[in-house]
Amino acid sequence: MAVDQSNDDAPRHILQLLKDAAIHHSNGDLEKAEEGYLRVLGHDYRTADILPVLARIVSKRGAPERALRHWNSLLELNPLDLDALIEKGVLLHRLGRAGEAVECFVIARSIAPGNELVLSNLAVALADSGQRDEAFVEFRRISELQPGNIHVRHQMRRLASRIVPFWHIPMLNDVRRNDAFELAICKAVEKEGRDARILDIGTGSGLLSMMAARAGATNIVTCESIPVIAETAVRIVTLNGYEKQIRIVNKSSNQLVVGEDLEGRADILISEILSSDLLAEDVLSVFEDAHARLLRQGATIIPRAATAVGCLVESDILANYAFVGDVAGFDVSPFNTLSAQRLPVHGTMTSWRRLSRDTELLRIDLTAKEHETEIRKLSISVLEDGVAIGIVQWINVDLAEGIAFSNHPDDYSDGGWLQVLHTFPQPISVTAGEQLDVMVGNDRTSLIVMPAPRSPNGRGSKMAFGGRGRRGA
Repeated sequence: MAVDQSNDDAPRHILQLLKDAAIHHSNGDLEKAEEGYLRVLGHDYRTADILPVLARIVSKRGAPERALRHWNSLLELNPLDLDALIEKGVLLHRLGRAGEAVECFVIARSIAPGNELVLSNLAVALADSGQRDEAFVEFRRISELQPGNIHVRHQMRRLASRIVPFWHIPMLNDVRRNDAFELAICKAVEKEGRDARILDIGTGSGLLSMMAARAGATNIVTCESIPVIAETAVRIVTLNGYEKQIRIVNKSSNQLVVGEDLEGRADILISEILSSDLLAEDVLSVFEDAHARLLRQGATIIPRAATAVGCLVESDILANYAFVGDVAGFDVSPFNTLSAQRLPVHGTMTSWRRLSRDTELLRIDLTAKEHETEIRKLSISVLEDGVAIGIVQWINVDLAEGIAFSNHPDDYSDGGWLQVLHTFPQPISVTAGEQLDVMVGNDRTSLIVMPAPRSPNGRGSKMAFGGRGRRGA
């Protein structure tokens, strides 16, 4: 839009410059229009009116950095110019500078809190800058203003699916897991007393805390680092009538402070942050920190320990997820160096044949105050001839004396904990009666499972495709 020239009392030559620039602008000659408006600016005339027009022209001409300079000049004149903040934010976002765009939109929101254009741009910029929780909050504000806005509802669900891991729902629906945890929690409350201080690390839906409250516990603090999950847990706890017994703190456990977030060191620790491959949720550091700062000496720990167990497997189906060779007449096998180290085993990925007995890979004692990294050689006895593509692994969880839970693949496939295939770098041919050496251990954040180095005269490792695998008994 050209600058309005009506009712001007400026010198005639400046008015003529403005008129010429406006004509070029209207005719679509943006280069001459830019030159003309710059001449007018040189006379320090109607600067606040000309700068936004000039910024838009320059942006259309493909010079975004120059356009930003014009928006900045306008904001120097009026830091609270809403249109300038929005336009600058949009331009920054387009340039891939989402974090800077957020800063513009936050200022714009302070000027116009209910402006849907500002909120929409802020939400998208937050999401693209990696601030997903904040983006979700902004989209929710828009949804309250526009409850029928399908785009906003879609963005909220998309963000939620990226913020909240998918396994929360199947984990909540896992009756066997829930029953085992509740038995252990009831036993702990009975042992420590109804007034015992309980710390639940990793609130999630609040289920484990509500189990403790239902068992009679009255002093429960639970922490959750993801804001949208913590907020949802507050609603769930209130919905079920336990808000007086349970306090939800939106922090990670290493941010908790005794005397501030907790009355005193906890008597009972409940946590369900074990991952399918045992260690991926930084469980060792979390429990060590809890022992050091948040728990009394001799506190009851649920779970007490967890063990990774596995067996050698053969599977054509899983091999196609783990290895590649000739494709359409081309050798693409070097891509195997980039293949997944771990694969979830579920659904159609359950067709595999057992080549060894169940073998304990790694046990972690969660009552211990410190844990070290470790790596050791483990010899696995091969039961059948075959081609081992890796080790399928599951976990056994020791919750309390006489109370345990396992996602053993023979009778568990639909819960929140999946089995995991630790793939070998390449398939290994094995023979019944021999020992296959593997290296197992942990680096504190992940489970290490890989073949031990083999001698140059070791058995070949070419994968034989085509046979139908079966799930071993």
